[in-house]
Amino acid sequence: MKKKFALIGAAGYIAPRHLKAIKDTENVLLAALDKNDSVGVIDSYFPEASFFVEFERFDRHIEKLKREQNLQLDYVSICTPNYLHDAHIRMALRSGANAICEKPLVLNPWNIDALQAIEKETGKKIFTILQLRHHQAILELKKKVEEAPKDKVFEVDLTYLTSRGKWYYASWKGEQSKSGGIASNIGVHFFDMLGWVFGDLKENLVYEHTHDRASGYLVFEKAKVKWFLSINYDLIPEEIKEKGQRTYRSITVDGEEVEFSGGFTELHTESYKHILADTGFGLEDARKSIEIVHEIRNAEMKIPVEDQVHALFYKAKSKHPFA
Repeated sequence: MKKKFALIGAAGYIAPRHLKAIKDTENVLLAALDKNDSVGVIDSYFPEASFFVEFERFDRHIEKLKREQNLQLDYVSICTPNYLHDAHIRMALRSGANAICEKPLVLNPWNIDALQAIEKETGKKIFTILQLRHHQAILELKKKVEEAPKDKVFEVDLTYLTSRGKWYYASWKGEQSKSGGIASNIGVHFFDMLGWVFGDLKENLVYEHTHDRASGYLVFEKAKVKWFLSINYDLIPEEIKEKGQRTYRSITVDGEEVEFSGGFTELHTESYKHILADTGFGLEDARKSIEIVHEIRNAEMKIPVEDQVHALFYKAKSKHPFA
């Protein structure tokens, strides 16, 4: 029997992956919400879905489906700005549905505690998208780490450059109070992956966390990690620019590149398959990465030690475009 979905945040960048995942798993979207109405993408998946630009009308519609048509939602998929996630999760659970929420699940660790209480009260579940845990290259890396000698500590370099234009700074993404900053907004799934593969965090040093970049040094049980994240196009390697691409991601482990540039497009569908089988990732799975990015956001900047700093840290700094 097809599961019944609603989706909040239908006009967002990530929403099409959720629409595709609902379609690919042979389920149905009954309703969608976004304050912006540029949602023609819905036609490619669920043209019959009801659409709303006001939360109150969306909420009323969900209630009417339940009371007048005996249609109870099974899941609400949440693709809204980061700072709204926990509020929309609460709405989903109180309407009698389970929640599927994009990363970062929440901005602060204590938000997870509050959501656990809602789960207990309603008997419904909260799932999050941690898609790198389903990537074949990362699964192979985790197996390699598990099979290594117990005292082995890997040397890891993580680089993620995903260019954004000036629009970014005018949107909610450019406001740290709403997005959580660079580390939360573009890096949380990488920090989740690192903790999942390399174990408990022992040390978290932050060297910079500005409008367009963040970098630092993480010590896990089984890895020492130099990391660098940025949305600045100028930092993209020339060979990537020449291909007309605006994103560069790299992970090296003991100097060896982990090839995971491809295979991303189906990971949301894979995530949904696990969620529908009740084997998806929940609140506690997300906790470690939320704690890491919260610490990064609130950290006192450290002076980097030469052998603990990512090479891109020394690249020229950039002014905020609105400065």
